[in-house]
Amino acid sequence: MSENKDQKFVYDFTEGNRDLKDLLGGKGANLAEMTNLGLPVPPGFTITTEACKVYLASGEAPAALRDEVSAHLAALEAKMGKKLGQSDDPLLVSVRSGAKFSMPGMMDTVLNIGLSDESVAGLAAQAGNERFAWDSYRRLIQMFGKTVLGVDGELFEEALDEAKAAKKVAVDTDLDAADLKKLVTRFKKIVAKQAAREFPQEAREQLDLAVEAVFNSWNTDRAKLYRRQERIPSDLGTAVNICSMVFGNLGPDSGTGVAFTRDPASGHAGVYGDYLQNAQGEDVVAGIRNTVPLADLESIDKASYDQLMTIMTTLETHYKDLCDIEFTIERGQLWMLQTRVGKRTAGAAFRIATQLVDQGLIDEAEALQRVNGAQLAQLMFPRFDEGASTELLGRGIAASPGAAVGKAVFDSYTAVKWSRSGEKVILIRRETNPDDLDGMIAAEGILTSRGGKTSHAAVVARGMGKTCVCGAEDLEVDTKRRRMTVGGKVIEEGDVVSIDGSTGKVYLGEVPVVPSPVVEYFEGRMHAGADDADELVQAVHRIMAYADRVRRLRVRANADNAEDALRARRFGAQGIGLCRTEHMFLGERRELVEHLILADTDKEREEALSALLPLQKKDFVELFEAMDGLPVTVRLLDPPLHEFLPDITELSVRVALAEARKDANENDLRLLQAVHKLHEQNPMLGLRGVRLGLVIPGLFAMQVRAIAEAAAERKNAKGDPRAEIMVPLVGTVQELEIVREEADAVIAEVEAATGTSLKLSIGTMIELPRAALTAGQIAEAAQFFSFGTNDLTQTVWGFSRDDVEASFFTAYLEKGIFGVSPFETIDKDGVGALVRSAAQAGRETRPDLKLGVCGEHGGDPESVHFFHEVGLDYVSCSPFRIPVARLEAGRAAAESKGSDSR
Repeated sequence: MSENKDQKFVYDFTEGNRDLKDLLGGKGANLAEMTNLGLPVPPGFTITTEACKVYLASGEAPAALRDEVSAHLAALEAKMGKKLGQSDDPLLVSVRSGAKFSMPGMMDTVLNIGLSDESVAGLAAQAGNERFAWDSYRRLIQMFGKTVLGVDGELFEEALDEAKAAKKVAVDTDLDAADLKKLVTRFKKIVAKQAAREFPQEAREQLDLAVEAVFNSWNTDRAKLYRRQERIPSDLGTAVNICSMVFGNLGPDSGTGVAFTRDPASGHAGVYGDYLQNAQGEDVVAGIRNTVPLADLESIDKASYDQLMTIMTTLETHYKDLCDIEFTIERGQLWMLQTRVGKRTAGAAFRIATQLVDQGLIDEAEALQRVNGAQLAQLMFPRFDEGASTELLGRGIAASPGAAVGKAVFDSYTAVKWSRSGEKVILIRRETNPDDLDGMIAAEGILTSRGGKTSHAAVVARGMGKTCVCGAEDLEVDTKRRRMTVGGKVIEEGDVVSIDGSTGKVYLGEVPVVPSPVVEYFEGRMHAGADDADELVQAVHRIMAYADRVRRLRVRANADNAEDALRARRFGAQGIGLCRTEHMFLGERRELVEHLILADTDKEREEALSALLPLQKKDFVELFEAMDGLPVTVRLLDPPLHEFLPDITELSVRVALAEARKDANENDLRLLQAVHKLHEQNPMLGLRGVRLGLVIPGLFAMQVRAIAEAAAERKNAKGDPRAEIMVPLVGTVQELEIVREEADAVIAEVEAATGTSLKLSIGTMIELPRAALTAGQIAEAAQFFSFGTNDLTQTVWGFSRDDVEASFFTAYLEKGIFGVSPFETIDKDGVGALVRSAAQAGRETRPDLKLGVCGEHGGDPESVHFFHEVGLDYVSCSPFRIPVARLEAGRAAAESKGSDSR
């Protein structure tokens, strides 16, 4: 990124507002907003994300940045009446990261910038507290050494632990000024040895180096991993907030805390948060000391508590959402250090959205935007069976709900290693830190013995939708010996444990699970209108009802039998978008298809088809009955040929052994010859789909007849069958024309024989690039298109899903080539571009052309928005993804309506 000479790189907190998150980052924009609201925010200024982008692109800060920082620093010094680094009564500042999107703990912060061997005495004199000054100095060296100079943080932790052990105390607050002076000396020696330089004594050098470190932290491995996990763009950069320090470690009348305007785990209103006396903010989020509940602040400092409650109400009303707040109390004076719209669990998101509607703060359209399909999917996961026999190990804080079962592991490396081997694991730590992120992602759930709802583990787990129990104090976690102990019982690495993120309970062994009440609601086993209905179910019902009212996209199911179809209908499916007929020929029926494919004569072929016809018809009768009155799209046979033939290797071995014994089976010899003849190097691109229907006479005609006769039987029984026949893997209009001519003739025969008018529509799957590029021609013979995005993704990218996901996808994700697997979320620039152009070309030829999608992308939230945008009529997905697709279709409609109105 090139530098603009007239560009402004630094903004005072009084100059910004919450709408400038792109420029000032979330933290800087919200500090400015709170300043504008007249709330007690320590004075400071923000270096913009644009400065970070210049730095990351060139390796150097913008030329104008130093002078701008100097000017704003001088104004801050004048406002505070003290100077950065002066020996008597020094000004100290914090240097904090702050990207547009919250990335808790992923980037760097340095507190107490400005302290040195000289100024520490001035701070002690000004505060009248020598211990406080030396505690602040050791914190600066520790944070600066780790964050800016790259010193291993464990070295500082070990030195601190040794100092406490020598004094025979458990917590760092029991160390006195003399102890901390010795610790500072040791910390400086660690820095000198590990960083090959002395700790900088000049305050401005500290500041400039800290700013660069925050810029660099945008591209640390943990930050990049978090962005990939949360799908945050990598080119945004981070702002840097320079804020005058206020001190929560000045004694018992000081402290620091984190507060939520509602419970982020449940969504219930109340007083939620953590407070820690005589501490700085990092102590709370790091979970290294156990906090007290925020409600206890009322008895500790009533005036500050009352003021905080008033401010929390102000912020929630202003932001119209759950707010996450960081604050410090300095000798009875309350200061606001940060606010942001808080991360919350899936259940809390739905509850809070409906609560805010009831309070008149937001409308239903906004409530719909406050939740998403990923959260709804989380709510559909099973939960522990409360009636099961269990062995309770302990109980902690319910930080992020869910029922997680896995083998105990005690470090992130093992969590990742075991997870990649197919093991389900629970990551157990005393407390987590940002370096544990990859292990947290790999684990089914996270369990810590320290920390609360605002600790690193809790905040990150909620953001990822991971089950988490924090602060289980009865559990003694020994990471070096890879075990934890509770009540004399030892749990070794590899032992199975279960954690309940809704209750905070920790169990030994595997606890059985039961269906989620949300799933029971969707299946009709729980009525949201009942007086005793679950509050969460009521919230889900209200939001889903609104989504269904406003969405344009219809939602169908991928279902191959009546049982799946009925389940899909209960989940709200408006038809079947994909019935895969090859799934009807598995098991005992596979042999009939094998006979058909290997038939040498017309008679053999006709016998096989005659045997298949009634079986097919029966399947369709059941399907049309289950989905009566709704469309059912039946895809004609589309298997790769090898799926219905014996394995060539196994068959060759069998024949070879038989020949060696001189008792070879004539049928096996004939079969081996045929399999060799039909063997394909790449069956996915071989004789399948429409090609199979054209090469094997009568195959598609038999299937069309089964569909037509089943529809006629259902119609004569006063039903309302709405069958649609889909021809797979078409690459040219001529293929479809030949199949359609044959199908129309068969349908006419059935209509004449049954005296029924069927009105069956015939269309095709668009799953090859050529089909997409010639969609205008194909639409001349097709009444509908259904985009098969699984195969379209494979053929556009030129790779097989079954092969590549296990081989190089991990590397591609880690290197940032993929932000997400193109099989999970549609590749808008490649595959999506073909979908868009094919839809447009098809409708130019046939304006009433029905358009749908039936790949896995039909149930992916982000992809649903894309399909709404390009004008498809419906998406089709697996039955359990239907509620997710319904919700996201509603969100897409509401979002586009909001954009139109703007």
